[in-house]
Amino acid sequence: MEIAIVILAAAILFIVKSVKFVPQQSAWVRERLGKYNGTMLPGANFLIPFIDKVAYKHSLKEIPLDVPSQVCITRDNTQLQVDGILYFQVTDAMRASYGSSNYIMAVTQLAQTSLRSVIGKLELDKTFEERELINAQIVAAIDEAALNWGVKVLRYEIKDLTPPHEILQSMQRQITAEREKRALIAASEGRRQEQINIATGEREAAIARSEGEKQAAINRAQGEAASITTVAEATAQAIARVAAAIEQPGGAEAVQLKVAERAVDAYSQVASDADTTLIIPSNMGEISALIGSAMKMMQANGRPSPGAAAAPKAPVAPRPSTAPVPPPPVPGDTAFGRSGF
Repeated sequence: MEIAIVILAAAILFIVKSVKFVPQQSAWVRERLGKYNGTMLPGANFLIPFIDKVAYKHSLKEIPLDVPSQVCITRDNTQLQVDGILYFQVTDAMRASYGSSNYIMAVTQLAQTSLRSVIGKLELDKTFEERELINAQIVAAIDEAALNWGVKVLRYEIKDLTPPHEILQSMQRQITAEREKRALIAASEGRRQEQINIATGEREAAIARSEGEKQAAINRAQGEAASITTVAEATAQAIARVAAAIEQPGGAEAVQLKVAERAVDAYSQVASDADTTLIIPSNMGEISALIGSAMKMMQANGRPSPGAAAAPKAPVAPRPSTAPVPPPPVPGDTAFGRSGF
């Protein structure tokens, strides 16, 4: 009975030592008598007890590795505190086992040295602008060296760039000055645009006013022309009607009466507007002579009317003297003051 128990225990131990189950996304390195014998893939794998053993176990998942912060010096001799994070993956379990005694430390140190080298080639301002370039150069440098370690570097990301406190203050003042400059430029552009808008508005207003004045002048000229034309037509019609009326019986006598009334009105107007005493001739027949002369001119320009032949002719009196000193008044002269006859 005891022998059976021993045999059963040995069988169980043999099975446990012989069968190994590798998890998914893992790779185990098998050694036989201390020598690399193969890589055990996910699933069931068989070993020879006491001869084979699992020497290394690697995860094939993507591994994030925090790279410690370090001081880097830029091209313009400025110190920067830089830290980042590295993402890598084991692609060859055998090389990861035998290529380096500690591939994680090797990748970390290589990332730090590559970062210092890349930062040293850039100026301070470029380090903030060229993060993608820095990341790409670090990945290329690490990936080339990590091929012998069975590691694939996927990407590197800079977490923080911290310049010295004095540099931060200088950068803050520079940013403030730049913002004030942009504000002044924006304000000046606003004033410039305002002046342009005002000038444009004034120009358009002046053009509109000039157009309005031009149109008003044209309208006034057209109105005056129309008025003159209308007055001329009305005058021509009135003259034509007067001429036609003169041709009628009694027309000449009416003209003589109208001319006499106008003469009397003229003498009255002159007497009322004069500042000194007005002396008129004693022979009032001059008015009749004036009327007769007007009628002769009318008869000479047209055929005589029946009434014109019967009109009595007034005797023509001698014209008054134009000497500087007027002759003494004779009986019959009449003096008119400012008030008229």
